[in-house]
Amino acid sequence: MRILIVHSRYRSGAASGENQVVSDEVRLLQEAGHDVAVLDPAPEDERGLQLLRAAKDVVWSSRSARDIRKLLRIHSPDVVHYHNVLTGLSPTVLRAALHEKVPAVMTLHNYRLMCLPGTFLRAGHPCELCSGKVPWPGVRFSCYRGSKGASGVLAASLVLHRRIGSFEAIDRYLAVSDFLRSKHIEGGVRPDRIEVKPNFSWRVPKAQEVGDYFLFLGRLAPEKGVDTLMEAWAGLSEIKLVVAGDGPSHQDLRQKAPSSVEFLGTINHDEVGSLLAGARALLVPSIWYEGAPRSILEAYSAGVPVLASRIGALPEVVDDNVSGHLVAPGDAGAWREAVVKMGDSALVRQLGAGASSLYESLYTPEQGLSRLERVYEEVIAEHN
Repeated sequence: MRILIVHSRYRSGAASGENQVVSDEVRLLQEAGHDVAVLDPAPEDERGLQLLRAAKDVVWSSRSARDIRKLLRIHSPDVVHYHNVLTGLSPTVLRAALHEKVPAVMTLHNYRLMCLPGTFLRAGHPCELCSGKVPWPGVRFSCYRGSKGASGVLAASLVLHRRIGSFEAIDRYLAVSDFLRSKHIEGGVRPDRIEVKPNFSWRVPKAQEVGDYFLFLGRLAPEKGVDTLMEAWAGLSEIKLVVAGDGPSHQDLRQKAPSSVEFLGTINHDEVGSLLAGARALLVPSIWYEGAPRSILEAYSAGVPVLASRIGALPEVVDDNVSGHLVAPGDAGAWREAVVKMGDSALVRQLGAGASSLYESLYTPEQGLSRLERVYEEVIAEHN
């Protein structure tokens, strides 16, 4: 098949799980022999006049529309696969596929089509005020980057493109979890237009021994709940926590961290396997409605159990008492207890075996490829 992948890359670069998922799927399809073209602009430095131009382009980007139409005519894809179209692109790129009569799918990694920051989180708590509505509450509370102006621009883009039918270009939405699918249906997406397609993970070497540290792997931002770990570790001075990643909360977390916490900063993706090989468990303490963190799938591939918050789609991915444990989000005491419980090496081995089994049954590259190919073939047939 000839496939065009469209994705506006996030500023966080390698720290963005969504950026990595897109790169992985491109590689997966190319290695399977498909002809893949990619439009994935990086965000520009938005200052002065560039800031005004960027704001206009979020609402209506003629440049992005021209770029994708050119690619559509040169590459002649059988299908277009959209990921993030805000804010480096704009929903005008959806209209291009509609105009050229090319079947289109879109992966829903988060809640950006209903919530300005895409997290359904405000002031540290779940918030769904904008679900299924005009997102003016998000503007009133400056939900996008803490700015009323930026929030207003993004809200205007969503409202305009809903009203003129730009999102009707999508033949099939692909939600990365059932929880995320249900939230989009509550927000107005027809159930017959959206299905669940889990992420996959490349295989990494299996952990040979029970690890001697706990691992957080991801972006350091408030919604990730790493501050809960800092509180929990205040009473865990003999247990090591390794934090791999960077983000806006990095310095604040360093100041709160006890001596038993080590910060690695940004790591290369090829270092993930070796980090997991020495980990006793992966920790996912998020306080927002996570979609399906790929770090969990990587841990499963390594046979490493996962402790995760009981929120969003995490209970779908982490089978409690089988591949790990679920913990109350934001409850430092509960996290401390869960970590101490993992001091039992026999339990760690048991949960690690469950994690490995879950990976082989659901999240391998072969299954990821099969799901993508099936969806593409279906929407092409339906479109024709």
